[in-house]
Amino acid sequence: MTANKTQRLQSLDVMRGLTVAMMILVNNQYGESFAPLQHAKWNGMTPCDLVFPFFLFIMGISTYLSLMKTGFKPSAPVIRKIVKRTVLLFLIGLGIHWFDMALDGHATDFAHLRIWAVLQRIALCYLAVSVFALTVSHRHLIKTIVGLLVLYALILIFGNGYDYDASTNILARVDLRLFGAGHLYHKSPVDPEGLLGTIPSVAHTLIGFYCARKMMQAKDIQAKVLGFLLTGGILVICGYLLSYGLPLNKRIWSPSYVLVTCGLAALLQGIIMYAMDYPKAQPKKSSSFGNLQPSFTTFFQVFGVNPLFLYVMSELLAIIFGHVGISNAVFTGICHIISTPQIQSLTYALLFTAFHFVIGWPLYKRHIYIKL
Repeated sequence: MTANKTQRLQSLDVMRGLTVAMMILVNNQYGESFAPLQHAKWNGMTPCDLVFPFFLFIMGISTYLSLMKTGFKPSAPVIRKIVKRTVLLFLIGLGIHWFDMALDGHATDFAHLRIWAVLQRIALCYLAVSVFALTVSHRHLIKTIVGLLVLYALILIFGNGYDYDASTNILARVDLRLFGAGHLYHKSPVDPEGLLGTIPSVAHTLIGFYCARKMMQAKDIQAKVLGFLLTGGILVICGYLLSYGLPLNKRIWSPSYVLVTCGLAALLQGIIMYAMDYPKAQPKKSSSFGNLQPSFTTFFQVFGVNPLFLYVMSELLAIIFGHVGISNAVFTGICHIISTPQIQSLTYALLFTAFHFVIGWPLYKRHIYIKL
C-alpha cells in the first residue's frame, strides 16, 4: 500500500522536534559543558553545530509543503501571510535581545541592540525561499542553489572570509560598515548570523525545499526514503570533498558546511521516515521500529508541532530564570548531587529542556498549534 501524498508524515514533526529540543539543550548549558556540546571555535564542526542547520533544512521542507497547498500561486493572501510571518519572526528576534537588555536596566540602549540572531536569519531565509517558490520555476532549483554557493565561495576566497580577524574578514567588515559594532555579536570575529552569511543559509533552506519537492514526486514511502538517503549521501560526500579547499565552518556558514549538514539532515530524515512512516505503509509486516513510536517519538513530536513557540519560550525563560536567580539555584542544587562539572551542566540543560516538554505537552494533546 502506498502512502497518500497529502497525508501528514509524522516523521517530519519528529525531525523538527528533535532539532528544536537539541537547540534548547545546546543553548542552555550551565557551567562547563562537554566538548561535543560546544560550538567549534572556527574551522571544524561538532555535533552542536548540526542543530541550527538541521532546522533550516526542515524549514525548507515545511515551506514547500505549505506553499504547495496554494499551488505556488502568488495571491494577495499568500503574500500577506509571508510578509506578516517574516516581520513577526524578525521582531521577536529583536525583542528577545531587548528583553534581556531591559532586565539589565538598559531598556532604552538601542545603540547596543543586536540586529542579527537566529530568528532573524530564519525570517530572512523563509522570506527568500517563499519568494523563490512563488516567482521562479522550480526547475531552476539546483542552478539557484549552486549559483548562491559559488557566489558565496568567491566572496570568501577574495574577501578573506576565513580570516579570524574582524579587520580583514569581509563578512565582519560588511556588518561593521552597515550596522556598527554595537549591533553585532562579539564572541567571535564574525557575527555567525550576519548579513552575508544569509546567502549560503538561503541556499541551505532551498536544499530542504528541493528534498521536499523530490519527496512529493516519489510514488511511495520507500521511494521517499531512498530519495532522502541518496541525496543525503551525495551531499555529505560533496561537502567533505569541498572542505579540502573551503573548510567546514559554522561561524561563516561555509559552502562545505552547507552541503555536509544538509546531507546529514537528509540522511537522518530518511532514517526517521523509514522508522515511522514505512511501517504504516506496510500493515502486514511487523517492525521493531514501529513498536518504538508511542514511547520514543512522542517527546519529539511535542516539540515538533510547536517548534518556534517553544524555542522562543526557551529564550525568554532562560533570560528570566537567569535574572531572578532560578537558574543559579537549580544549578547549585544539582552541584550538591553531582560532582562532575560537565554532567552538572548537561543535567541542568536536560531539566530545562524537559520543562519545555511540560509546557508543550498540553498543547500537543489538545492539537493547539501556535504558528510563528
